[in-house]
Amino acid sequence: MITVTILTKNSEKTIKETLDSLKNFSEVIVLDSGSTDETLKIAQAYPNVTTHTSPFLGFGPMHNYATKLASNDWVLSVDSDEILSEELIKEIHNLSLDKETVYAIQRHNYFNGKWVKYCGGWHPDIVLRLYNRKTTQFSGDLVHEKVQTKDLIVEKLAHPIKHTPYQEIGDFLYKMQQYSALFAEQNQGMEASLGQALLHGWGAFLKSYILKRGFLGGKEGFIISLYNSHTAFYKYLRLSFSSPKNNS
Repeated sequence: MITVTILTKNSEKTIKETLDSLKNFSEVIVLDSGSTDETLKIAQAYPNVTTHTSPFLGFGPMHNYATKLASNDWVLSVDSDEILSEELIKEIHNLSLDKETVYAIQRHNYFNGKWVKYCGGWHPDIVLRLYNRKTTQFSGDLVHEKVQTKDLIVEKLAHPIKHTPYQEIGDFLYKMQQYSALFAEQNQGMEASLGQALLHGWGAFLKSYILKRGFLGGKEGFIISLYNSHTAFYKYLRLSFSSPKNNS
């Protein structure tokens, strides 16, 4: 048996399609960190869903808390803006699960109705999602958390998951603010400067738009590359204002 875990906060735009795709799983745990929209009301309409609430602890700790709430040792972590295809669900249910293995899924990221096949971090995008909680767990990172795989086998599944992380331009701004703040908190004590922030920003744009061929993605590729650039810049800018050298 597999328990699905989902972290939510103001996910009303996407959570219904996500939960619709999970009806073949007997237990879905939704852990919410303060939604003020209809997220919990939507989730509570599904008979296989149990909702819980918690203050936001950071993404890694939140994932591990959700895992503890599960009834089963096998856990499938799904984002509230991801949709599992019927083919992927069948593949997962037909697996001969091995607790020494972590199962990876290729994620197809969509923006503005298009599958983005370029840009840094958008394609290819392999995520570790199905694991046994007696063998491993998520890292404790506040952001950029991942399932730990030391001494374990990683097996890639054949079918992808559909991911729509940004419904509108405002979502880019919200996540840029959230991720840069968590990055600065997570890396307190590291020295940073305005110059480093600029270098990381320009470097992220060149990597995404040129090296990862974002220019082939048209308008969407340019917007995503700019987003990657601005996120990198603000991460290190925030960090520079909290670095020991700046505060001395």
